[in-house]
Amino acid sequence: MSLTVDGVKYVVDLRDQLVDILKGLLKLELKSAGANWDTIRQCICSAYSHQAARVKSLGEYNNLRTGMPCHLHPTSVLYGMEYTPHYIVYHELVFTSKEYMQCVTAVDPKWLAEMGPMFFSLREAGASRKKHADLHQAKMEAEFQLAQEEAAARAATERLRAQSRSASRSQIVTPGGVNSMPRFKTPRRCTNL
Repeated sequence: MSLTVDGVKYVVDLRDQLVDILKGLLKLELKSAGANWDTIRQCICSAYSHQAARVKSLGEYNNLRTGMPCHLHPTSVLYGMEYTPHYIVYHELVFTSKEYMQCVTAVDPKWLAEMGPMFFSLREAGASRKKHADLHQAKMEAEFQLAQEEAAARAATERLRAQSRSASRSQIVTPGGVNSMPRFKTPRRCTNL
């Protein structure tokens, strides 16, 4: 593949359309990634995380979802490099005598797990997996203990409320009783008339 004048004009027009959408419709600030290519690769990874592959041998990859063997297309920039990326995403497959991947980008496996959690997850090594399980167990036990303490505190509060309600209901006030309010005494009758 080579750059053509028409291809460059198309890219410039496409960029202008995207800038108009960002500034006009979405009212977003236009920010450049500068020299940070990882940001662009992460964007590509988020769009194509369902089309990811892992290296099998030099130039040969296996699709992570289907296990189908795929090869780097000879026109790809990654083809024939000294360094073969372990994980890639691709735009399309071309079926000839082999399945060739075109528009390939090298990605970090953590990005795949982060941006495509419905397809991928990171597997931890044995010792760290055990440590993670122990931490998870301890966290669950602490949460259970806290929930039991909160339930006990709620039950104690409810018991106190019920006792105070029942104590106030069980007091019967009788006229002339000990707990009754002081009342005025009626005068005595005179009997010496």
